This record gives sequence, C-alpha cells and structure tokens, in this order.
Amino acid sequence: MALLGSGAGYLAHVLAANARAYCDAGWEAGGKFEMFFQMVGLVPGCAVLAVLVWLLARRVHPTVGVAAVLLVLGTVVVWYFATQGTLDGYRGDSGSCGPDNVPAWWPGWLPS
Repeated sequence: MALLGSGAGYLAHVLAANARAYCDAGWEAGGKFEMFFQMVGLVPGCAVLAVLVWLLARRVHPTVGVAAVLLVLGTVVVWYFATQGTLDGYRGDSGSCGPDNVPAWWPGWLPS
C-alpha cells in the first residue's frame, strides 16, 4: 500500500507539473522550485495516508481496504491537480489554455 501511495503522490505531482508547463502558468524557476518541495512532502505523505487508510479499512474486509485506499488516493490526486496544477487567474503565455489554466488534455468530467 505504501508503494501505491507513493505512486499516487508522484502521479499527482507529474499531472500538476505538466499542466503548469503546458499552460505556461507558474512554471518559471520559482514555480519549479516550489513544485519540487511540494513533491518531497507529497510522495511520502500519500504513502503514509495509503497505509493508514488500509489499516483502518481492512478490518471490514480486505477488498474494502483496497477500495478505500484507491478512493482516497484518487481524491488526493484530483484535488492536488485542481489546486496546484490549474492556477486560476495566473497569466499563462502559452495560448493553449483559457483563463482557468486547465489544459485541453484534462477530461472535462473531472473537476479542476
């Protein structure tokens, strides 16, 4: 579960970094520096979160534990992308994104 959590934390970081780079919003030297230090806390934090959720939810049933971990980690990934990857109102220069800085490749049915 810790490995799954670490992977989810890294996925959240990569999605947010790619969105910022694609929209050219918050991707200057300071933004890259900020994203690096957020990743340092995000990856182990998601690993610990996954283990804690699994330890609590597996008491019901092992399948419930795995489902709970996937649900919580999926929520964290989407939340992190929405708050850190799409900097609403940040002036991006790429011309590929609107004023909300949501990249065209992000599915419209997922929140951002």
